Amino acid sequence: MKMTGAGLRLRADLHTHSIYSDGFYAPEELCRRAKENGVDLLSITDHDTMNGEEEKRAAAEKYGLKYLSGWEISAYAGGCKVHVTGYNCRRDGAYLAFMRERLEKSYERAEDSIRKLRAAGIPVTLKAAEAHRADPGSPLHTMHIAGAAAELTGRTPGEIYEEYLAPGRPAHSLIGRPTPEEATDCIHASGGIASVAHPGRIALPFSEREAMIVRLAAYGIDGIEGVYTTHTEKETEYFRTLAEKLGLFVTGGSDTHREDEGHKIGLPVFYPSERLLRALGMS
Repeated sequence: MKMTGAGLRLRADLHTHSIYSDGFYAPEELCRRAKENGVDLLSITDHDTMNGEEEKRAAAEKYGLKYLSGWEISAYAGGCKVHVTGYNCRRDGAYLAFMRERLEKSYERAEDSIRKLRAAGIPVTLKAAEAHRADPGSPLHTMHIAGAAAELTGRTPGEIYEEYLAPGRPAHSLIGRPTPEEATDCIHASGGIASVAHPGRIALPFSEREAMIVRLAAYGIDGIEGVYTTHTEKETEYFRTLAEKLGLFVTGGSDTHREDEGHKIGLPVFYPSERLLRALGMS
């Protein structure tokens, strides 16, 4: 933490994943690494669930971190991935109904992908995919399927995902994916703040991507993840400027599932604005 003339500055990572979705680390290990890397404020934004919040908050407290509840909704606009992170949501009726649907639809989607993988000669089973999920109460994720398929082929889960399960690949499935507007509605109904995740990775031409962000801002989304692991300096400045133009908060995070050469908890360095901290109840 740093004190400035304007007040307290918190170095934050508002985009990480744990074993409650497709991350590699349990909350305690994730928090230990965050503390070691100089993070003051952490959000664990597992895919389509806030399960494990008590464990996550306790781990953050153990390592002296401020903790912000969060999740990342795996939304799609047509066939395009437009994920939305939600912060400070209540696990109320709106959240629970939305999550129940995500859990049910994750099985329909998994069965669809598994059928397509088997047609491609990879005899993966639903039971094998479930074995890769640490929390039975969380939605079944594409990377759980990739992990099971990797065991059969001797390849890595990442290789399986890129060849078979990524958007546009033969085993990809869009069954049950909410739109970014539906994700925003759920986050707002649960009292939270919604932000467009990793906008630099939205697979659209530049003008179409900007138009989509403008539409989501007009719809009522609150922020954009301008500071992100794979963003170039030019992209970061562009997204910061776009956020200011649209009156959006700038959020930031590493999107770490497992620390490696490309991802490290707390990088890129991100200090939330005082306005964002106030909105999140952290100031």
